Amino acid sequence: MTRRVAVVGGGIAGLVAAYRLRRGLGPDAEIVLFEQGERLGGKLRTVELAGCRYDVGAEAFLDRRPEVRQLAEELGVPEEVVHPGAVSATVRAGGRTCRLPGGTVMGVPASPEAVQDVLSPAGVAVVRAEAELPPVRLGGADISVGELLRGRMGDEVVDRLVEPLLGGVYAGDADRLGLRATIPALAAALDAGAESITAAAAAALPAPKPADAPKPPVFGAFRYGYRELVDRLLIAAGAEMRLGLPVRQLTRAEQGWRLEIGAAPSPESLDVDAVVLAVPAPAARRLLGDVVPAAAAKLAEVELSSSIVVGLALPPGTRLPEASGVLIARGEQHADGTPFTAKAFTFSSKKWPHLRGAEGELLVRGSVGRFGETAELRLDDSEVLRRVQADFAELTGISAAPVDSVVTRWGGGLPQYGVGHLDLVADVERVVAEVRGLAIAGAALHGVGVPACIATGTAAATDITRDLLQVGRREVGA
Repeated sequence: MTRRVAVVGGGIAGLVAAYRLRRGLGPDAEIVLFEQGERLGGKLRTVELAGCRYDVGAEAFLDRRPEVRQLAEELGVPEEVVHPGAVSATVRAGGRTCRLPGGTVMGVPASPEAVQDVLSPAGVAVVRAEAELPPVRLGGADISVGELLRGRMGDEVVDRLVEPLLGGVYAGDADRLGLRATIPALAAALDAGAESITAAAAAALPAPKPADAPKPPVFGAFRYGYRELVDRLLIAAGAEMRLGLPVRQLTRAEQGWRLEIGAAPSPESLDVDAVVLAVPAPAARRLLGDVVPAAAAKLAEVELSSSIVVGLALPPGTRLPEASGVLIARGEQHADGTPFTAKAFTFSSKKWPHLRGAEGELLVRGSVGRFGETAELRLDDSEVLRRVQADFAELTGISAAPVDSVVTRWGGGLPQYGVGHLDLVADVERVVAEVRGLAIAGAALHGVGVPACIATGTAAATDITRDLLQVGRREVGA
């Protein structure tokens, strides 16, 4: 019997789910992929910048996780994976730019010496005294990163190190992000008995390797952008694509599910045997409202943050700093008191040596947008571009006008992992798992990075495949 499955959402999680469903259900299955936008890939987007394929969504992936590399091998493009050059990141904090220190876990120091170049003497003294405070006892509870760290390590650690790093991942606010979801290694070390934050950070750091031992790369990217991965997934999934069509409603049908699709005045419907929802939390909440209200209620608690990515192509011969980029702490200012608009810059042609424009242009990426700060997001593209260029000039002394540029907006692009996020997700997955033929995937669950999203797409497809094959065996047995 032919099975029909709907995958709602054409981002990386939905594309992976469609691909895994094809592999699990075979060539005869009907897989229909819905994407309300006009393109696939979600937060993976590759554009042309000065004749170079350039990612303006997710830039890289954590290569210590296996999901992306495994997928690249399955799809026949492992040779397209590249790694960063031998340059380090920097941070702008306290009115100066310095190397991002080692010996920290997401900016949380394992010793006062690790952060003495970034913090003021008073800030270092607070870190030094932290080990003498009463032991940390979480008792299994979650806590915001800011609440935990400000009370023990002071504001400077949070404002100058932790928040810039978390902001690069979540565009979030350290005082609202939950410890267990965003810095799980630190939480695990505290659960295991570390009595101070510095001791927990030291325990969470990877064991040192011999000086002559090879160092595996931490991050990877695709030589010609994520477009290659998206295109290969699309071909391998063999799904029917329905672009520009929002799924308005999900209801139970006699033998499975019914989707209401398209514009409100004249919607169409489609009956399917199973559904994967690989959409942001607000859309998942709306579609689950009638069929799994407990999950919808939980997903309503997930907030979103928006951001803007600016790509700049600088004239050939421009000398970029010897760094992979610079994070900018909240509240930093130009010499004249003008606040920075950007929160970070990646010196792309330094970090990824293969990235050059067609005529040798140097590529730079600026990021704008922090949770709760919306004024910059309301600026038009030309003003965003002007401000980001001014920020770049202030930080680097490079004032050359770009020969090409691109401004990309990500409205509601990043879910915020608040206090208790892991419990929230466990509750959602538990009640959804009780409903046969329904699964969820995406960045709102177990991580906003590409490997984590791939893992959720795979897990959702595995659940649906199991459900449908079990039904098929029962029908044959009958």
